[in-house]
Amino acid sequence: MSKDVYRQLCAREDSIPVFSRDWWLDVVCGENWDALVLEKEGRVYAALPLYIPCRRIIIMPYYTQTMGIWFARESADTKYSSMLGRRQAVCIYFIGQLRKYRRFFQNFSYEFTDWLPFYWEGYSQTTRYSYVLNGLKDTGKVLANMSEQTRRHIKKAERQSIMVRCGIPEDDFLRIQSLTFRRQNKKNTQSPAVLRRLIDAARKRGQGDIFGGYDNDGNLHAVAFVVWQNSSAYYIAGGGDPAFRSSGAHSLVLWEAIKYVSQYTDVFDFEGSMISGVEHFFREFGAIQTPYFTITRGKLSLVDRICVKLKMGF
Repeated sequence: MSKDVYRQLCAREDSIPVFSRDWWLDVVCGENWDALVLEKEGRVYAALPLYIPCRRIIIMPYYTQTMGIWFARESADTKYSSMLGRRQAVCIYFIGQLRKYRRFFQNFSYEFTDWLPFYWEGYSQTTRYSYVLNGLKDTGKVLANMSEQTRRHIKKAERQSIMVRCGIPEDDFLRIQSLTFRRQNKKNTQSPAVLRRLIDAARKRGQGDIFGGYDNDGNLHAVAFVVWQNSSAYYIAGGGDPAFRSSGAHSLVLWEAIKYVSQYTDVFDFEGSMISGVEHFFREFGAIQTPYFTITRGKLSLVDRICVKLKMGF
């Protein structure tokens, strides 16, 4: 394991996604993370960060869409066959390092497109979907590509004088989020304590904030927590007050967040969902359906599950 080498890599390499950066892992994993690194003559060719909440168990931390293998950039004239062969060799190398773990569960970034080496070694794969919006800086085109329904919701919220503010209190955000889960008759399976730490860390770094839509009476209708870096912005969590569900505020809040982050990046990742209603809501913004892989091996015993549950809230 090479956590120190990986931290140095994060300090100089801006192509590492936010979910795999050391500061993010410190917040969502605590001390329970490390990284596999393929290094030669002082150059890092590939890296695989790992969340290890319990001994010999690798899973995904809370509020983290993807992790997976990061590959160093190839030169512009690299042949595709050569690149593919080298990346497969990297996968085979890392798979060898992973054999000591009895459970492996990771979502890989959608930039990772070849899971064959894992298949050859008996791993399983499930395809999941995110929704990615490109070209944020051309806001007119982004708005034009939205569905009629989403544009109507935005205009409806604007007619009701819903004002979107940035930097709203964490407690207000968590209250609205909890109302959303209550309306859906679902339990929040992720840790609010981890989310609080993540909001605080992102704000201190100038890489994230909470957006909220208020009416003239000061009622908070909808909220969204968004983080960003140069390569992309990400919708991490959000929700709406069921009492004001018809106001269109959730669509307006996300639209204002998209316009805000366009000063930092040209890409907005809604993170997607396998839930039909949520998937439809994201799709209507004109975002592109983008597949990514969940790669797994092994199973958790009852004791493992208890251990993981106790450790993930740390």
